[in-house]
Amino acid sequence: MSDLKNTNSDLIFELEDKPPFHHAIVAAITHLLAIFVPMITPALIVGASLQLSTETITYLVSMVMIASGVGTWLQVNRYGCVGSGLLSIQSVNFSFVTVMIAIGSSMKQDGLDESLILSSLLGVSFVGAFLVVGSSFILPYLRRIVTPTVTGVVVLMIGLSLIKVGIIDFGGGMAAKNSGTFGNYENIGLGLLVLIVVIGFNCCRNPLLRMGGIAIGLMVGYITALFLGMVDFSKLQNVPLVTIPSPFKYGFSFSFHNFLVVGTIYLLSVLESVGNITATAMVSNRPIEGEEYQSRLKGGVLADGIVSVIASALGSLPLTNFAQNNGVIQMTGVASRYVGRVIAVILVILGLFPAIGRFFTTIPSPVLGGAMTLMFSMIAIAGIRIIISNGFRRRETLIVATSLGLGLGVSYSPEIFQVLPPSLYVLVENPICAGGLTAIIMSILLPQDYRQEELLRASVTDSEQV
Repeated sequence: MSDLKNTNSDLIFELEDKPPFHHAIVAAITHLLAIFVPMITPALIVGASLQLSTETITYLVSMVMIASGVGTWLQVNRYGCVGSGLLSIQSVNFSFVTVMIAIGSSMKQDGLDESLILSSLLGVSFVGAFLVVGSSFILPYLRRIVTPTVTGVVVLMIGLSLIKVGIIDFGGGMAAKNSGTFGNYENIGLGLLVLIVVIGFNCCRNPLLRMGGIAIGLMVGYITALFLGMVDFSKLQNVPLVTIPSPFKYGFSFSFHNFLVVGTIYLLSVLESVGNITATAMVSNRPIEGEEYQSRLKGGVLADGIVSVIASALGSLPLTNFAQNNGVIQMTGVASRYVGRVIAVILVILGLFPAIGRFFTTIPSPVLGGAMTLMFSMIAIAGIRIIISNGFRRRETLIVATSLGLGLGVSYSPEIFQVLPPSLYVLVENPICAGGLTAIIMSILLPQDYRQEELLRASVTDSEQV
């Protein structure tokens, strides 16, 4: 089969292009604005849920940024077989948040202090990351399973799932829901302002204005929020000047029971990673089938595993390549991996100086929601494009329809499968996992000759018409 390649004529800078420095900085800042809050939020959520000290939470946030910078550098530079060689940004995998909270809360109830809790959480994360490393070597042998239809479904589910996050922020975020101000005039107006500005600048023919559309929209929204008194600067208090990484700062301990849970999430994250890398290749105008694609896929997943090993050792939650950046690539038209190197350096610097990075957390939720809702929708569209790139006949239609129905169904009612044993329930309570696993199972069960029969009928119909 010939390589499938996206003929995206909207790219301003292709994968191997080296933009002028000022263009690269604008594109890098745009990516950072899109991912920064989602990047550090998991550490803040886990820290608050487990009632960790302020110093510990600050350290975890700093390590997230440093590990993300190191991981991004590995991904975009592609050392040997490590890395996708695409503009793949590494960040915290949200799939681990609920698992870490559940395990940590159980240990806290047993009377363990935060050092022992973190040593166990980071210990099983460290060992579990090697499962991702090992899985990267068997990906080439799973071509019949990991098809464009399957990866397209995963990308589509990622986009659709993230839209919920974006629209909640659009209305003011969870804090607004708790305070009763969700969806008020100020929040909706601020979100709409950012959305309109981003769309307006994206319609510009000037490449620099188009690349900076998201960043400009966020800045306009932030300045407006300042005048409205919606910016909270209290998050900048009591932040240390410099944070130095300390490997295994909280020690190392291992629980096989906890490893089973964390290891399962790691294996499921591989499927999500495959979808993200496929989407990045698609929006970067690179093949999504063939040797080049398989090589990038293997290298990207391998880098995910290695980076999670490094991240867990430093004190960060596990990482994966971020789906949000695919939307940024589409919106800005910049797919150059040179920009990824700039992002990597900035992330490490921000990690060393946490006060700078903490500033991004003052961006109000509606400002982020106005931009993210559009970007996340772009991810879903990328998934649709991947699906139709492989043909959309009756077999593919059944796979996509069933996967989409169950995946979205789970997102609406996550408790529907709670009668299952916990070891199975953890696989289907997440819409991305539910949709992806459904696509894999149906791709295996529906015979290929089913599709061949359709092709034969189509050729006969064409012959009769002639």
